[in-house]
Amino acid sequence: MTLKATPLNSAHRALGAKMVDFGGWDMPVNYGSQIEEHHAVRTDAGMFDVSHMCVVDLEGANVRAFLRGLLANNVDKLQVPGKALYSCMLNPEGGVIDDLIVYFFREDWFRLVVNAGTAEKDIAWMRQQNEATNSGLTITGRRDGADAIALVAVQGPNARAKVWEVLPAAQAATQDMKPFNVAIVADTAFGEAMVARTGYTGEDGFEIGVPATQVEALWNALIAAGVKPAGLGARDTLRLEAGMNLYGQDMDESVNPLDAGLAWTIDLVSERDFVGKAALQSKGQNANFMGLILREKGGILRAHQKVVAASGAFGEITSGTFSPSMQQAIALARVPMDVAIGDTVHVEIRDKKLAATVVKLPFVRNGKVLAV
Repeated sequence: MTLKATPLNSAHRALGAKMVDFGGWDMPVNYGSQIEEHHAVRTDAGMFDVSHMCVVDLEGANVRAFLRGLLANNVDKLQVPGKALYSCMLNPEGGVIDDLIVYFFREDWFRLVVNAGTAEKDIAWMRQQNEATNSGLTITGRRDGADAIALVAVQGPNARAKVWEVLPAAQAATQDMKPFNVAIVADTAFGEAMVARTGYTGEDGFEIGVPATQVEALWNALIAAGVKPAGLGARDTLRLEAGMNLYGQDMDESVNPLDAGLAWTIDLVSERDFVGKAALQSKGQNANFMGLILREKGGILRAHQKVVAASGAFGEITSGTFSPSMQQAIALARVPMDVAIGDTVHVEIRDKKLAATVVKLPFVRNGKVLAV
């Protein structure tokens, strides 16, 4: 099978990146030291090629009403152009088709950024719903073709300053920008840029979209400004420390998002109906989604390991790693409802049951360890 490649593929190879098959995409896992890349994001500035993810533009007079019914979070929270919102898109059974960010630019134009492996499925589902509701929208994926948009995430305490060095035209529009806001900047050296104060690391920074033909020039300019390229390995340890879900691992179409720590993204209060709402109201929450810190030596916490509560009830780790920031094994886990923060549980690792402490997420945010 031929792997898909982002517009930065040759740039990764020129830097000596170790490339891996990531859901059918040829992507860099690291450029030498995953640990150094992780710490660069926590202490300075690092960047990730996220062009395998897909920008989707939804345009038309009925786009807000359409998204009210499509997404579990309420787009009516977006009343000022330039605002962004994290949401799940659910199936009628309440399972997670995808998690995404929606950006509001005009009443007739909203933009979504969806996950790489679900992009085709997502767009097909949106078009099906568009037809079913007679919404009359134009739904355009922007990952391929002449109008393709490539995405680079620049993250870390010095990320914004280094982006402004490379994109001075964006500084005025983003200087006072709050998190989960976005601006379109027309006059950059790399064409029209979408600059969003969002990310997947628990650090400050921007996610930047530029024409795919210009992204390698942007990438090289950011390197020259001192931004360290980082691969999928560091991206995973950073997001796990930040307590952020990974689609396909911590949730998918078989998972109730209320059991995946995503209740804060789901509006069950307003009268607004949305796909999957009735199923969620019927099922309710049946598990807690919490952090674990391993307290005994003898293993690393990994996905699918069984978690045994004091009551004898079982849970399961959904994501686990060794935290470079904490120097401890940590995990995200779905655990029984009677498990609380501060409890001790046991994780089955090979032939051992090792003690772990249940902690509130996130583990690390803005360079500070929060869970101990």
